[in-house]
Amino acid sequence: MKNILYTLLFAALSAQPAQAAQSAQAGIGHLLPTPQQVVTGKGLAKADLPLACHRTARIDEAGDLQDEAYRLTIRKDSILLVAVTEAGTFRGLQTLAQLKEGSKKLPVCEITDWAAFRIRGFMHDTGRSFIPLDELKKEIRLLSRYKINVFHWHLTENQAWRLESKRYPQLNAPDNMSRQKGQFYTLEEAAELVDFCRQHHMLLIPEIDMPGHAAAFERTFGCDMQSEKGTAILKELVTEACQAFDVPYLHIGTDEVQFTNPTFVPEMVAFIRALGKKVISWNPGWTYQPGEIDMTQLWSYRGKAQPGIPAIDCRYHYINHFDLFNDVVALYNSTVYGQPQGSDDLAGSILAYWNDRYIDNIPQLLAENNFYATMLAFAERTWMGGGEGYFDGKCTMLWDDTPESNRRFADFERRMLWHKHHHLSGEPFPYVRQTDVRWRITEAFPNEGDLDRRFPPEERFDTVYTYQGKTYTTGTVSGAGIYLRHVWGTTVPAFYAHPQENHTAYATTWVYSPKDQPAGLLLEFQNYSRSESDLPPRPGQWDYKGSRAWLNGEELLPPVWENTHIERDNELPLRNENAVSRPPLAVRLHKGWNRLLLKLPVGPFRCPEVRLVKWMFTAVFVTPNGTDALDGISYADSLP
Repeated sequence: MKNILYTLLFAALSAQPAQAAQSAQAGIGHLLPTPQQVVTGKGLAKADLPLACHRTARIDEAGDLQDEAYRLTIRKDSILLVAVTEAGTFRGLQTLAQLKEGSKKLPVCEITDWAAFRIRGFMHDTGRSFIPLDELKKEIRLLSRYKINVFHWHLTENQAWRLESKRYPQLNAPDNMSRQKGQFYTLEEAAELVDFCRQHHMLLIPEIDMPGHAAAFERTFGCDMQSEKGTAILKELVTEACQAFDVPYLHIGTDEVQFTNPTFVPEMVAFIRALGKKVISWNPGWTYQPGEIDMTQLWSYRGKAQPGIPAIDCRYHYINHFDLFNDVVALYNSTVYGQPQGSDDLAGSILAYWNDRYIDNIPQLLAENNFYATMLAFAERTWMGGGEGYFDGKCTMLWDDTPESNRRFADFERRMLWHKHHHLSGEPFPYVRQTDVRWRITEAFPNEGDLDRRFPPEERFDTVYTYQGKTYTTGTVSGAGIYLRHVWGTTVPAFYAHPQENHTAYATTWVYSPKDQPAGLLLEFQNYSRSESDLPPRPGQWDYKGSRAWLNGEELLPPVWENTHIERDNELPLRNENAVSRPPLAVRLHKGWNRLLLKLPVGPFRCPEVRLVKWMFTAVFVTPNGTDALDGISYADSLP
């Protein structure tokens, strides 16, 4: 058995990423992530056949990637699961559970599967936004079904120190917290979550950020972590944490801080290693040479992997800035750090959910961050490997000239929505089908700072326009969310290759309805990042750019904004600024063709009310309650 499995796993691990694409057409229905290799047979097997599980000895020659590998063989009279480790058995059981979901029959097949990257995780910033332990457990349990294997727990921030200290209980006192005062995790709860993660074969990586992001520490002790007193106290706190967390790693942060003590970081790394832990640090942050740190986590575009130091790619994975639709496409299509699979120096990736802006309820926090849709896209990409490019390549939208990429995403979308209604039913999951939505978008007209200026598309629909002696053409694209200019500027490609300030664009879609019917319209022109103290739009306005919309010539007015403050404040929770946190716009579709026209002006790419000006739009017709895309309609970029 060992020799047989060795041959299969070695061949699988040596295979090219193209083999993973073949499995997408192998009759495996709704499996997510898609397995690396599937060989289908003839006929069906009963789902209630007994399962035999075998374990083999470790195969060192195959390297780290084989740890989670498994082979699932379904015959008409038997089911056999063979894996190298307990983790591999667990991964295979998740695949089998998906195959059994809602069915009394199983396809006769043989699945040989493995992970492209050894770290596939998610991070919650509970220092800023406390998340109850039961909620964390639920997410860990649900995401383990999709082979996510790391939970990165950011425990300390300026707002609060969320990990209990029995040695210094004043650190957790409400007076030393500036948000969600008095809420923290006990050391017993920390140990409990470690055990829960272990049961679901998920590694917990706790983070105690040092020496920056430490205002809660400084309020409590009246000193900086880099001072002699502060370092001594921190060592006691770290010792407590390491005793509570029976895990191999401790993350120490080191980002966004001025280092005043050149010995602080090396001293803390040596101290933590002496406690038996490996150390992870943000990059950019402290600068290390190989051997001085165990792993770095790359953040922002400036993070760069170093030979000899395993890296976790997190650079374009700050989901708090993502929109509901477009960025899921980019995330799904993009490789991890530009590489099709992991290596000694590239461990994998983590999606980060930073909520500098206070959100005072968990369902809204998850919905606004599009938590489950982004996690499922990420789960497939990091398990399968591959991808179409990185975030700075032409893989960030459903372009007309990338049909194969679009087809692959549409297949993923179909499977993801199946899981939305099965394994994830009842969870905050606002994503709906978008791959059939079509747009015709004009070249941008110069508005010279006059956001109300009218242009020819407001008078008539055409594919080419003449304005002040110049010809303006139109282009087409698919998707419910479109960036004309990405939130990260031209670093991430958007519809316009060279977007310019003080311009106005128009987008049109034609929608065929087989009957006169009520519908919902998910509509927004500025997706509010969860890390910004942005002001809500003024009454009667969609945004600060002058965006407008018409359905069949009737203007669609914005909702009444619940927030009305006029001074920026991170402590005022987001309310209904984002489309997922308000009911869809109630509209009526006529029988036949309906025209939705969007006016999309933009002034400067920076403004005092909103830090990250997103020249974008989101528009898709949904059921009146907003839970799903509206079935039975079709979209076109021109009137047939």
